[in-house]
Amino acid sequence: MADQKIIAVIGATGAQGGSVARAILNDPNHEFAVRAITRKPDSDKAKVLAAAGAEVVAADLDDVNSLTKAFTGAYGAYCVSNYWELFSAEKETAQAKNMAAAAKNAGVKHVISSTLEDTRKFIPLSDNRMPTLMGKYKVPHFDGKGEADAFFVEAGVSTTFLLIAFYWENMIFFGAGPQKGPDGKYYISYPMGDKKMAGIGAEDIGPCALSVFKKPGEFIGKRIGIAGDELTISQMATTLSKVLGKDILYNSVTPETYRGFGFPGADDMGNMFQFYADFEEYLHGARDVALSRRLNPKMQSFEQWAQKNAARIPLD
Repeated sequence: MADQKIIAVIGATGAQGGSVARAILNDPNHEFAVRAITRKPDSDKAKVLAAAGAEVVAADLDDVNSLTKAFTGAYGAYCVSNYWELFSAEKETAQAKNMAAAAKNAGVKHVISSTLEDTRKFIPLSDNRMPTLMGKYKVPHFDGKGEADAFFVEAGVSTTFLLIAFYWENMIFFGAGPQKGPDGKYYISYPMGDKKMAGIGAEDIGPCALSVFKKPGEFIGKRIGIAGDELTISQMATTLSKVLGKDILYNSVTPETYRGFGFPGADDMGNMFQFYADFEEYLHGARDVALSRRLNPKMQSFEQWAQKNAARIPLD
């Protein structure tokens, strides 16, 4: 243990941070030790990590001093924020600023910052093809993360910026999976037309991050994107039909229709899908499936993920 470098993992009890923590804990080479950073060190998930060998430390992303203390002595840090907990890009950006400052204060040698594009660089606020949300964003849960990249650069922290693809778990937890229509048939409704969408299983992010931490010379200062598969929604529907044993059809809707679905964040998600579709070529260039499989040789395809998670995908 004394020879292991410590990786401080933000959100270690969440989907993405948890994946990183488990990948480090399960690494047969035991090169790193996990310091799991959470607001709730007494939670059941935190206790599971502690039982697996993680050091569990309490910190608050809104408190830079608590973060600095949590990062002190760590070689690396995995930094991620959760827009969907906040529903505020401003708060998410402020939290990223705190993480960057804490990493600088604590002398962290390698930060991986989980990020996304600032879509306003592609679709200016003045461009009415996509509505502006909250007065100053196009895709708030993207834009806040993308805007915050500058804080790590300005702090002079050695950082790898890791672009994440669409979580397939959204089909389980976010209502983005098959829904029964009035005709009794099942549909997945996305405003993607015939464009391909890069996606990933959350559990596959951790092994990719671990490989990046193991190769600082190759990845510090780089911006890389990971994905397990690139498929049209029709292809995803065909795969789900095969795996779930039910006819799953693709209901291709417009971004305007999706934005009007009414669930919390529907306008944000509708704009996100429009960004995916309108900038398909860029997005696939930014998320490299071949590189992802080099980082994580066990990276799942969508079909493999669906087979593993079939029982978790709700069918009304």
